[in-house]
Amino acid sequence: MTTAHRPTFDPARGKDAQRGPAYHQRLLPAHTQLKVRKPGQGGDADNAPRDLRAELLRAEAVHFAKIKGEPIPEAEGEDEEDPEAKRRRVLEESRDVDADSENDEEDSSEDDSDDDEDETAELQRELEKIKRERAEKREQEEREKAAAEEEEREHDIALGNPLLNPKSDFHVKRRWDDDVIFKNQARGTEDKGKKKEFVNDLLRSDFHKRFMRLVESSRFLQPKQS
Repeated sequence: MTTAHRPTFDPARGKDAQRGPAYHQRLLPAHTQLKVRKPGQGGDADNAPRDLRAELLRAEAVHFAKIKGEPIPEAEGEDEEDPEAKRRRVLEESRDVDADSENDEEDSSEDDSDDDEDETAELQRELEKIKRERAEKREQEEREKAAAEEEEREHDIALGNPLLNPKSDFHVKRRWDDDVIFKNQARGTEDKGKKKEFVNDLLRSDFHKRFMRLVESSRFLQPKQS
């Protein structure tokens, strides 16, 4: 007798987990840190005065220092430094970096000009070489084409006239009924007049009759045994 209809008063209980008690995800502590406004989000940090020129010059100085391979370390106590003194210091650093970069640019421009001249001369030589190779290839193709045309012309002269070429074949290579309008009109006329019908008897079928005629003819062809 089934017990599916009976209620379960003592349901199955899961075993204790080996790693300790389990908690639901929503029971875990959340939102444990207080969010504050960052610069650019309309908080108190946006109301503080900023020296944008000094920041720009500082960024440029860091950029040129990275190009030269000498990274500028961050100045200690930068926040406590007077904005005017900071501005003057950044201007002096940027002026020195600009002077060094101008000298480097002059030297590099001279080197670049020499390199450009060498590259231009090399490209000119390569271009002349390519043009010369193309001209030689074009002349060779023209010579081959002229030789092929001359050979074909001589072949036509030698074999084109059938009177001068006794080996030529004068037979017309076509069928006698090529110019007939209607073709294959007699196909299937050999069975004309024969009545085809199905006979539901293996002994009276056409196949059995042909087979018996073949057997009878083979009897007469067999040699007599002495």
